[in-house]
Amino acid sequence: MTLIPIKTRVITPGDDIVEIVLESLEKMGERIKNNDILVLAETAVATAEGRVIELSKIQPSSRAFELAKKYDVTPELAELILREADEILGGISHVILTLKRGILIANAGIDKSNAPPGCVVLLPKDPMKTAEEVRRRIFEKTGKKIGVIIADSRTQPLRLGTIGIALGVAGFVPVSDERGKLDIFGKPLMITRRAIADNLASAAEILMGEAGEMVPAVLIRGAPITFTDYTINLESMIISPEECLYMSIFKKFIKNRRIKYR
Repeated sequence: MTLIPIKTRVITPGDDIVEIVLESLEKMGERIKNNDILVLAETAVATAEGRVIELSKIQPSSRAFELAKKYDVTPELAELILREADEILGGISHVILTLKRGILIANAGIDKSNAPPGCVVLLPKDPMKTAEEVRRRIFEKTGKKIGVIIADSRTQPLRLGTIGIALGVAGFVPVSDERGKLDIFGKPLMITRRAIADNLASAAEILMGEAGEMVPAVLIRGAPITFTDYTINLESMIISPEECLYMSIFKKFIKNRRIKYR
C-alpha cells in the first residue's frame, strides 16, 4: 500500500478543492488511478465550504456563559458548541466533550488550528454527501473510479495523542465484518468488525500532520478494500450508544431517548 502526500496552497472559502487537488497532483507529476483513495482533511473541506466563523460576530447566550465558566472556554466558542453539538456530555478545562453525528468528539469538532486569526472552522456541513460529491466530480474530470474519505483527528480514551477518523466515506465499504471468520486456532470471531475507513484515515493523518504542513490531502494506492458504487450511509459506520463500551458510562444522558444525528 502506498501513500502519496498532496501539498497544496492555503485553502480559502469558496475554493474548489477538487480542482486544487488535481492541479497539485499534476505539478507533482502524479495522476489519480482507478481504485485510489483520496483522503481530504476536514478542515480544508470545511474551509472551502465557507464554514469559517469570526468569533467576534458570535453573540453568546446565557447558557453559553454558564458553559464557558464551567469549562474555561470563551463564551463565543461555547455558543458555537451549543449550536453544533447533538449532545454535550461533560468536559475538562478548555475542552467540552460532545456527541456529533454519532461520534464522541471534542468541542463539536470546532477547530481553532489552521483557522485565520480570530476565527474557527466548523466541521463540514455533511461529510458523507461531500465525499460522494468529490468522488463523482473526480470521475467526471478523470474517468477514474476512486474512494474518498473526509478525515478528522480525535483522541482515544486514555491514550496520549490523536488518531484519524473518517467523517465521510464514498466508494468503498468502510467497515469490514469479521464475525464468523476463524482465528488461527479455528475459533469463530464473535464481535470483531474492522474500521477500515478509520484505519486509512489514521494512516493519512501521519502525512497530513496537525500544524503547518499544508498537506490537506493524501492519495492511498493499493489498499485492501472492497470498492462499491452504492452510497454509503452514516449508519453503516456507527453503533448505538447503548452498544458502545465507552458510552455505557453516559447512560444517564441517553436513558429513554435516542440520539439524533444531523
